[in-house]
Amino acid sequence: MKIKNVIFDLYGTLVDIRTDEHGEKCWERTAEVFLENGAEYSPKELEKRYFGAVNELEAEAKSRSEYEYPEIDISRVFRLLYREKGVSASDELSEKTAWEFRRASTKFIRLYPNVKRLLSGLREDGARVFLLSNAQAVFTRREIAELGLDGLFDRVCLSSEFGVKKPDQRFFEVLLNGLERSETAMVGNDMACDIEPAKKLGLATVYVRSAISPKGDRPRADLVVKSSEIMRVRDYLTKQ
Repeated sequence: MKIKNVIFDLYGTLVDIRTDEHGEKCWERTAEVFLENGAEYSPKELEKRYFGAVNELEAEAKSRSEYEYPEIDISRVFRLLYREKGVSASDELSEKTAWEFRRASTKFIRLYPNVKRLLSGLREDGARVFLLSNAQAVFTRREIAELGLDGLFDRVCLSSEFGVKKPDQRFFEVLLNGLERSETAMVGNDMACDIEPAKKLGLATVYVRSAISPKGDRPRADLVVKSSEIMRVRDYLTKQ
């Protein structure tokens, strides 16, 4: 097996998820959490201020970061929102509130069929399996555990923990340091974020077409599969 390292994207590649961060119930529940901890917001006020704070922190990160595609830690947004109401929020409270927001905004989350079989099978074949995701650790570390994916990755790299996100090639290089690129494949559902930067770095590429792949994508990868056919990824890589 020539391919010894397989890097996966998460959402839209291995995990099917739908969220609604503008839903009325989402902000009603999140406002309840703030109120329980001494910060009073109306749901509408909180929604408006949340997106305003996200934009502010992203603009700040872009002005200060060395990266073309910097990433923020969403927990900072919730800490800021507490502070604006006179509450000094601990890391624990900020993360708890962020998680309650995530739960309230998630319509559903589930693995695509055969994902665990694929990851386990690649490891049985002797490959190392990695995760490289544009994701908030406060959400995703917990979701990985709840989906039963703990222990199936040799390393998990989430953008919020490194301050940089795909398609920045330096985020890929977090994982690629020490790996032979000619023996490494990238599996993702997004041409711009996953496939194109991986190709530029000399990696083999597999595009997974899912319901949440960008609608304008025209896949140009070594292999293109539907999310329902994900076991083809193992068949393809083991023959390389």
